[in-house]
Amino acid sequence: MDRRLISDEQTLDNAGVRVTAVRLLVLHEIRTRFHDTFSLADLEAALPTVDRSTLFRTLTTLSESHLLHETDDGSGAHKYCLCQCDDTHHHTGHVHLTCRRCHRTYCLTDVKIPPVPMPEGFVAEETEYIIKGVCKECSNRGER
Repeated sequence: MDRRLISDEQTLDNAGVRVTAVRLLVLHEIRTRFHDTFSLADLEAALPTVDRSTLFRTLTTLSESHLLHETDDGSGAHKYCLCQCDDTHHHTGHVHLTCRRCHRTYCLTDVKIPPVPMPEGFVAEETEYIIKGVCKECSNRGER
C-alpha cells in the first residue's frame, strides 16, 4: 500500500515506531511541506518550537524504521526524503538530482534505480543514485 495514503499514526504504527506527539508532528510536517529532500536545518525552520536534538532523534528513528532515507548529495549536510522504496533496504530507491549552484536536491520518485548485478558474496544494503548539475532556476539566472 502507498504510505502516502494512510494516516501518519498508522504509518508510524505499521513501521513499528511508537506513536508520540512529536513524531506525529514531524512526520506530518515532512509529508505536507517537503516534496524533495530536506535537512535538519530545514525541519528546524519549519518547526521552531521543537528543539534540535529532539528533531535529530526523531529523524534518526524515522530513518532507522525506513520511513525516511538519508541522501549524501556531497554538500556535507545530511539530507532526508520520504522513502518510496518497495523494500526496507532502499534497493529500489529513486534517483536524486543535486544542483551544484544552490545545493538543492530534488527527488525523481518516478525514476527508479535500476538493479545492478552484484558479485558473488557481496550483499548490497543500500543504493543511492545522484546526478549532479545545475537546476533550472540557477540556469535561468545565468549562473555558471
